[in-house]
Amino acid sequence: MTAGMTGPAMAGQGARSAPEPRTLRRTAPPPEAAKANLVDLAYEAIKRAVLENTYPPGYQAGEVEIARQLDMSRTPVHEAMARLQEEGFVRILPKRGIVVLGLSPDDIDQIYDVISALEGAAGARIAALPKAERTRIARKLEGHTAAMSAALAAGDRIAWAQADKAFHDALAADCRNGRLSRIVGTVTDQLHRARMFTLNLRPLPTHSAVEHQALTDAILAGDAEAADRAARAHRQQARDQLLPLLRQLNLSNL
Repeated sequence: MTAGMTGPAMAGQGARSAPEPRTLRRTAPPPEAAKANLVDLAYEAIKRAVLENTYPPGYQAGEVEIARQLDMSRTPVHEAMARLQEEGFVRILPKRGIVVLGLSPDDIDQIYDVISALEGAAGARIAALPKAERTRIARKLEGHTAAMSAALAAGDRIAWAQADKAFHDALAADCRNGRLSRIVGTVTDQLHRARMFTLNLRPLPTHSAVEHQALTDAILAGDAEAADRAARAHRQQARDQLLPLLRQLNLSNL
């Protein structure tokens, strides 16, 4: 993971100023019984700020400042920062809070290696489930694919990206392997920021729905090997589109 620069100019690309700090969005103040979940609330709020570029690569945020924005003490914020550092989203700066880490094209290439293998395994595991169960999951996946197609027809790339992410989240969540699901979730979130940044720079992703359907068909047929191949081929296609674009635009810190 490549740390972003803290100045106004970032390595390998033009000047990009960090926005003024905004109040992080948190769900309504938790009831008394849910106070143990404050770490989770802080974690989700900070992570969302990173993924949505409220905190862009290179941005520094102090622990006290974040705690104030979230209207909570520093302890849950500190623990949330530690979790985010373990997942590669931030680096803790002693006595200064966090700095948001960026992704280089090499980082993204490595992420695709991981996610391709794991989603292939997830597809294969689902295809090996009993027919009723794999059919139920396939119908859910088809629903997300239909939402992608509808979003493209409406010219709504944001809605397309949300439906696409929902498809991949469901694939990982339903594979009956909690460890695999957690790892896929982390690397998918890391990739999400780069994909969203280039969403309007790429051609319309018209082939994604077709590739999703090929994976879904393999699951319905109970063909684990075909599901593995389809999942890997889909991610390879995405990598072949994204990485050359990043290098062409000299985007080295996403």
